[in-house]
Amino acid sequence: MNVQELAGYTSAIIVGLVIGLAGGGGSILTVPIFVYIFGIPTLLATTYSLFVVGTTSLVGSVNHILKKRVDLRVTGTFAIPSFASVYLSRRYLVPALPDPLVQFGTVSLAKSDAMLLFFAFVMLFAARAMIRAKQPDVGMANDGRIRFGSLALDGLAVGLLTGLIGAGGGFLIVPMLVLLAGLPIHRAVATSVLIIAVNSFVGFLGDVQHVSMRWGFLLPFTGLSILGIFLGMYLSRFVAPEKLRKGFGWFVLTVAVYMIVREVIK
Repeated sequence: MNVQELAGYTSAIIVGLVIGLAGGGGSILTVPIFVYIFGIPTLLATTYSLFVVGTTSLVGSVNHILKKRVDLRVTGTFAIPSFASVYLSRRYLVPALPDPLVQFGTVSLAKSDAMLLFFAFVMLFAARAMIRAKQPDVGMANDGRIRFGSLALDGLAVGLLTGLIGAGGGFLIVPMLVLLAGLPIHRAVATSVLIIAVNSFVGFLGDVQHVSMRWGFLLPFTGLSILGIFLGMYLSRFVAPEKLRKGFGWFVLTVAVYMIVREVIK
């Protein structure tokens, strides 16, 4: 194992650590790790990301469920349309995208490059949200009812995002659960982890039928990520969530800028 591979496997622990501390954000790290450290093709990297983040988040969600932090009614409302969206996009939409994706005369943009650029811009959006570090106000309807229709539509949109770039979408799910379901932030984070876990697995199932998996690489990486989430859940008792979110936001911003610069100048 060379130094670069050692750094990559060490990063797996950081992925789990972030999910355990922040309740999400793992997919923001896994795709760049797979592409830039291990040299895995972009589309396969998003597939691997779905498996790693799904498995790691599932471990975290079990802890939240046992402590009764997860709102299962809200989970079902958000998750069912999201599951359908992510599966259909991974099974049919992503494989159907042309390569090159854009062609203007002699200038073209490869499908893999376009996906990385889109992922990087999503990271910029996520970084901005985390750096602002302002919790949304509870946004239940005036009559006190949860906005189930809006939750379902948001689930469709997040599922599409997950399907296209292999990101769990936790940075979008948590604010929506607070604004549209009126959940306290700690319950929103716990519910989000469960949604991310199942969303990621559904997307992975849409891929596994037509992708050759390197299980000898993927399973050890996932095991280290699971080790990280246990460490993260322990440390979360001592780390202020707002400071963590803001610091992680600056880190995500740095990675996103690096990805954009690298893709543009290569």
